[in-house]
Amino acid sequence: MSDAVQARRTAVYLLDQVLGEERLLAECYAAGALDKLVPEDKARAQRLTTQTLRELERADRVLAKYLKKTTPLHVKNVLRLGTVELCAGGAAHGVVNTMVNIIAKHKRHGALKGLVNAVLRKVAADGPAAWDKLRAPRLPKWLRAPLSQAWGPEAMLMIEQVQQAGAPLDITLKPGVDPSALGGEVLPTGSIRIAAGTQVSGLPGFEAGDWWVQDAAAALPAQVLQAQPGEQILDLCAAPGGKTMQLAAAGADVTAVDTSETRLKRLQENLDRTGLQAKVVVGDALAQSGSYDAVLLDAPCSATGTIRRHPDLPHAKDGSGFGELIDLQARMLAHAWALVKPGGRLVYCTCSLLPDEGECQVEDALDMFSDMAADRSVFADKGVETDWITEEGGLRLRPDYWAEKGGMDGFYMAVLRKSG
Repeated sequence: MSDAVQARRTAVYLLDQVLGEERLLAECYAAGALDKLVPEDKARAQRLTTQTLRELERADRVLAKYLKKTTPLHVKNVLRLGTVELCAGGAAHGVVNTMVNIIAKHKRHGALKGLVNAVLRKVAADGPAAWDKLRAPRLPKWLRAPLSQAWGPEAMLMIEQVQQAGAPLDITLKPGVDPSALGGEVLPTGSIRIAAGTQVSGLPGFEAGDWWVQDAAAALPAQVLQAQPGEQILDLCAAPGGKTMQLAAAGADVTAVDTSETRLKRLQENLDRTGLQAKVVVGDALAQSGSYDAVLLDAPCSATGTIRRHPDLPHAKDGSGFGELIDLQARMLAHAWALVKPGGRLVYCTCSLLPDEGECQVEDALDMFSDMAADRSVFADKGVETDWITEEGGLRLRPDYWAEKGGMDGFYMAVLRKSG
């Protein structure tokens, strides 16, 4: 039975974890934060949490008018969630009463139920009018500063607007599947875009395995690798498996490697549903050996390109671990290159908006390996704009591209060919 109070209480708990403990939502979900909720409430809790994280700055600006003293984080998160709901048109009576009830039952902060009641009643009266006048929330300074430096202030504002709006649902079709049954919009790159909030398992072709969910940007690295039937291809850091399925659907003999057994289990489930085959290996990318026609390396990165889908990331991280990631990427790229046959190719990609994890890595690799060359020609017929191709020969994708269509994940990729 659905319980809106429990869904909101869970959403507040998730906000406490992200904003107080710097935990990613994926970690909370894996630890069972949603396990006791029925599907309807699980979806509600996730929606309320991500919506509040996207609108955090606006919520705080509305609340600042009514909060004169420092407020405990848990209480502030209750107020933030209530403010976002009220300013999005939520029924004042239901929202206010629920939030007061959540605080009233809290052992430490129960005495602040009067504050919550008073503040949220004022928000219900005046908040929606003020809300519409506020700018799109800015990303935290640790991320905003390097992105502004890389892409300029105008692009930064557009990225933040797309981030606030969230992400639609993108789908990759198996070859030969008719897209018309799904409805939606066929993007220039071939992905099918459907409105956010659509129940994935209820769409035509899900049970038949005709397609899988994959952001349009994330679908491009496997496309530009141009896998051929019978080729031996190594997919490094493969989970959750969208690229593996693309390569397998092209007829390649794919070995999918990832360190996470849990995520590889999901990859195998996707392969089973779609009727595709790949060799699945639990292992470290740096420990792999052999010789392949092509290698696809989706290197571990800051994941800053996925913020429109994961609004917790800018708040749960602070950029302090990125130096180690950049070093790991360089080592992985060099090792992956050693696994490519003469005449073969390597696709290096990251779901990052930071040039240090994309353009700079490939520039350094091109300087290091005399038998490496970037192939720009592979982007010619993939539905991308020519000015997205970068100086060193890679492809830079940003959330503000196709903003009028709902944007895309931030991604970088390059196709690197080894001389024969």
